[in-house]
Amino acid sequence: MPAALPLQLLHDPAPPRADAPRASGDQARLAKALRRQVGQAIADYGMIEAGDKVMVCLSGGKDSYTLLDLLLQLQKKAPVPFELVAVNLDQKQPGFPEHVLPEYLRALGVPYQIIEQDTYSVVTRVVPEGKTMCSLCSRLRRGALYAHAAKHGFTKIALGHHRDDAVATFFMNLFHHAKLAAMPPKLLSDDGRHVVIRPLITVREADIVQYAEARRFPIIPCTLCGSQENLQRRQVGQLLQQWDRDHPGRVDQIARALADVRPAQLADPALFDFAALVAQAAPACSEKDATD
Repeated sequence: MPAALPLQLLHDPAPPRADAPRASGDQARLAKALRRQVGQAIADYGMIEAGDKVMVCLSGGKDSYTLLDLLLQLQKKAPVPFELVAVNLDQKQPGFPEHVLPEYLRALGVPYQIIEQDTYSVVTRVVPEGKTMCSLCSRLRRGALYAHAAKHGFTKIALGHHRDDAVATFFMNLFHHAKLAAMPPKLLSDDGRHVVIRPLITVREADIVQYAEARRFPIIPCTLCGSQENLQRRQVGQLLQQWDRDHPGRVDQIARALADVRPAQLADPALFDFAALVAQAAPACSEKDATD
């Protein structure tokens, strides 16, 4: 099996792009901290191995820009070779600026591929007006990306989900589906053909916002699902933001809890054999013990 990337070498910083603004001391510290977090996640969960061809899904949002940027930096110092290719799914949303991502990626010298699939028309035709489009849009997008990964021989699919996404998903499943589940750092697709990785899984969204602003990424806003105000996920996100303001550190604690699961202290008989639990009999006393 190919070796995963050694953690200590992943943490070495790479030089910034020549056209990037000069970072302040705080910005430099943030960049270093994010590289450390991403490197730690890659090492802990065996996300990238020698010879991997990684499809970095680039939507044009702050999360995917940050993901690509940090992976490119880590790639330069990695002790094993792996390939990064930025892939964007053009869903044919009205007004989508098709030139932005190709121009940005060409300027970086990053290999990239554009998938063109009109999922926008499908979603707007099938989903009644006023209803949430996210679920169908997500399924169509995932299918297109998986098909592209299979066709072009990608061994890993990297997504830009971060710590807050994982915690929000946990509460979405808890509140609306009565189950304890979140976003795993590394996932095997249902058909067993694709490995999905989330290198930003321990990174705070607030840090990504700050990093994206410092790097001046050309952000492309979502005009489909991102424009829907009354989403359950948005409500959960607002709850987490309120907790962060009123109880600093609470969301961090919840995120850490996702990596410290105690099946014997929950109630799922498929994970722990409660029926087999029996008390151990006390040892019998000897005659000498009884007279002592």
